[in-house]
Amino acid sequence: MEAKISNKSLLFRLCSLLMASLFAVSASSQLNDPDWYFWFPLYACGCIVNLVNGLSKFPKMRLRIVAKFSLSLGIFLFIKPSIEDLGNGTGAGLWSLDMRERVVREKLGSGLVVASMFLNLQLPSSRHLPKGQETKVAKLTEHGMLILVGIGYGLSLLCHQKEMKF
Repeated sequence: MEAKISNKSLLFRLCSLLMASLFAVSASSQLNDPDWYFWFPLYACGCIVNLVNGLSKFPKMRLRIVAKFSLSLGIFLFIKPSIEDLGNGTGAGLWSLDMRERVVREKLGSGLVVASMFLNLQLPSSRHLPKGQETKVAKLTEHGMLILVGIGYGLSLLCHQKEMKF
């Protein structure tokens, strides 16, 4: 069975629903955050894009605007804690996975949204590729979403096992 871009695979749709649920939980936990006005829209838009892509069989072109906004906001919010980390000297570092640190959790969350939006934006744009490349892009996007689900849920479970710093 060949993967087609216009007809999303079941695996991609399931991964999108899993990412939507992760982003929904993340959005709801931002409501008591001092800078919720940055993080809530990021996770809410990520949730909406993944939810619609998970529930619909065909890509929605209007959703690309929300995905592009979420991608841009995610890039900004990935840079923001990185600069804070350098300025404060918390020692978390760029590649740290110490989930107790706030800046690490913020970089991870924004990175997950950026990666998810990038993968979601690849679907409609690859329709104009030759048939062989279209199938390859579909498979790479599908596997990318699967890896993203593993990273998102794996590190989320790791985060809840340790005492967090705020």
